[in-house]
Amino acid sequence: MQISQRANSIAASQSLAMAARAKKMRAEGIDVISMSLGEPDMDTPEHIRRAAQEAIENHWSHYGPVPGIPSLREAIATSQNQLSIVQRPTTNDQRQIVFHPEDVIVSIGAKMAIYNAIQTLINPGDEVIIPMPSWVSYTEMVKLAEGKVIPVVTIYEDNYLLTPGQLRAALSERTRMLILCSPNNPTGSVYSRAQLQALIDVLRGFPNVTILSDEIYRCLTYGCEAPGLASFPELADRLVIVNGVSKAYAMTGYRIGWLLSKNRDFLSACTRLQGQQLTCATMVAQKAAEAALTGPQECVAEMRQTFADRRELICRLASEVPGFRFREPQGAFYLFPDVSAIGSGDEVAERLLDEAHVAVVSGSAFGCPECIRLSYAISTEEIEEAMRRIKIALS
Repeated sequence: MQISQRANSIAASQSLAMAARAKKMRAEGIDVISMSLGEPDMDTPEHIRRAAQEAIENHWSHYGPVPGIPSLREAIATSQNQLSIVQRPTTNDQRQIVFHPEDVIVSIGAKMAIYNAIQTLINPGDEVIIPMPSWVSYTEMVKLAEGKVIPVVTIYEDNYLLTPGQLRAALSERTRMLILCSPNNPTGSVYSRAQLQALIDVLRGFPNVTILSDEIYRCLTYGCEAPGLASFPELADRLVIVNGVSKAYAMTGYRIGWLLSKNRDFLSACTRLQGQQLTCATMVAQKAAEAALTGPQECVAEMRQTFADRRELICRLASEVPGFRFREPQGAFYLFPDVSAIGSGDEVAERLLDEAHVAVVSGSAFGCPECIRLSYAISTEEIEEAMRRIKIALS
């Protein structure tokens, strides 16, 4: 068979590849601890599981509307608006973009929502600015749309956050999109309101640039807020927000994510694309996601506290590892140490897998080859043992 240039041009996900290698070694009887995947190790909360079971019993087994069932779209819009209200800078500040159910498209995970947004908005040759380090799939998705990635390498001293000067230098008349992720995967860094405002001020002179805001980790922050871009109404006509239930509700396998936008032309085009591509997200999973958003939220607070405790533990243990230099993550569940004092990220990742039997992901997957990413979405016992092995291997 002939393999298309499109398929040949994209790289495999290094995080999934490392997880697969760890799984294979385990099958061979090797005790491997995997810190490679961004997947909560908790079970999906009971009331959400029950909603999925009830959906099956109530015959939610037929095709649904392409952009999602109305009740879930309403729940998503309400959740987004409530989050924006909670995170206003002051109680007197009424500025925010207000979303309605018709502004929502439900998709099969946040990954598909991002992919669809890029496919809908990017033409061959269009430039997309991606601050590095970044999630592994942004670059490959832009390639599939035949766009041109403009990587902007952020630095440790700036907490790996894009600066206004860097953004200004990267913009051109061919720029059509800026992708931001806060809290960030892989760094755990969070943009403050002032930092976001400074970037938006730069974008005023470039009205044709869409901002794609990946907010999948927004509910998982520690001691700080992660202001959303819906707090900036000047972006209303060129903002796409992506979120989902995978991380905050431990629902990775349900594959429910969504995007929100106020741009009618974009929503119409994206719905057409999704109609030809996947028809609709799984109906049972949509009902489970609705229960997640409309039900009790104590489960999210409990998970957040668990991750906060694990963050404190892994930072303390990582500070004892020779050659590790890192910033304490403000959100998500990743530690992203610079290991250049020891070797490249590729070399250290291979060494840790072979010698310590700990699977981590090289920073080269994220555009930062001097680092490695460690997920602390694993048990306390596994974190302690993994860091013990890492310390021995790198001493």
